[in-house]
Amino acid sequence: MQITLDNPAGAPQPFSPLYSQVARVAHADGSALLFVSGQIAAGATLAEQSRGVFETIAALLAAHGATLADVISIRTYLTDIAELPEYAAVRQRFLTGTPPTSMTFEVPRLFRPEARIEIEVVAAVPAGL
Repeated sequence: MQITLDNPAGAPQPFSPLYSQVARVAHADGSALLFVSGQIAAGATLAEQSRGVFETIAALLAAHGATLADVISIRTYLTDIAELPEYAAVRQRFLTGTPPTSMTFEVPRLFRPEARIEIEVVAAVPAGL
């Protein structure tokens, strides 16, 4: 097993240099697990922020040979759980296959005051990618 921590050059860069956006755990058979740090995005509405987060996650996964279809687990942090339907509508446009395991939490605030949502995922990358 080999672990690589990464901020891929072709993806949006983190808001802080104090963390890595992706941890890749590569297995001997060539498969890997990707742990993507919580991501936030700019936008005036929850839908805009959600869309931006999924676009960022897609770019981070692509840098490691994966897609949103490879996501096996997702954790979502919302500052207002009443907005869950708005988020769910965006999520359904990005995660179109079999739904991953999922947890959604309401939190009083996120590390940036304007952030209304933060999402972290785990993806499984098959051997050969």
